[in-house]
Amino acid sequence: MYYRDRMLSSEQVDQFHRDGYCLSSGILPDSEIKALLADLESVCAGATLANHDSTRMEMEPNQGPDGTSLRRLYEPCTHYPRFRAFSESRELLDCLAQLLGENLLFHYSKLNMKPPAIGSAVEWHQDLAYYPLTNTDSLAVLVYLDDADRRNGSLQVIPGVHHNGILDHTLHGYFRGQITQRVDESRAVSIEGSAGAVIFLHGMTPHASAPNTSQRSRRTLIMGYRAADAFPIYVGETTANAERYVRLVRGGRCSRARLAGTEVPVPRYETVPKSLYELQQRFREQQV
Repeated sequence: MYYRDRMLSSEQVDQFHRDGYCLSSGILPDSEIKALLADLESVCAGATLANHDSTRMEMEPNQGPDGTSLRRLYEPCTHYPRFRAFSESRELLDCLAQLLGENLLFHYSKLNMKPPAIGSAVEWHQDLAYYPLTNTDSLAVLVYLDDADRRNGSLQVIPGVHHNGILDHTLHGYFRGQITQRVDESRAVSIEGSAGAVIFLHGMTPHASAPNTSQRSRRTLIMGYRAADAFPIYVGETTANAERYVRLVRGGRCSRARLAGTEVPVPRYETVPKSLYELQQRFREQQV
């Protein structure tokens, strides 16, 4: 068993729907966090900027060729058994069913590293801007594997904005991977938490994280889920890539797509990026 308290409280469920996120503190036991981190260290051992498996991981760019600082591990919950078991654990899926219903698809996973003093920033964006669906019942589960605070780049969100639809992520007709209209950062909330804390984040909640300016890691496991009747809107290669690891994890598949809303922004890319980091970096360079 992973969870100490299996279900979200009614207050947490209400907050998720009202604010677009909720936090459960102290959910993962220390022993499971240590086991996940041990597996992570094993997977990443020996990787350098000059020599690594680019299909499985992404390195921090601002280091020498022998540098070992990783930025992201791709699809840990697909490729590595302990991470996959957690992504399909009954305790976690019970919580997800409270928010999305009984029929659930696993969508994607990644592990953002934010190594000490170098961890990259992530600009304001909404996840559903990247992968349009027929409805908005989609969320990310973020699990802090280290204590997280403002200094080492804890998640920031803007509560309640998920009710307003997808904000503009384009400039000159192309998708830029970040919100390009004005963002009211005065409303932002920094979600700090101890290792093992879990954030349930609505797919339309604007979020970001600052660089890691501390000497502590901020490793965060991120898992995407959606209701089984939320079908992808096809936009070419990016849709194929986004759907590659989708699997049913609870309930049954749906034979009908549920439609919500009258307009869904469709991202148009200049070139297909490798990651959010690359896409946002291109945009920053164009603004100089």
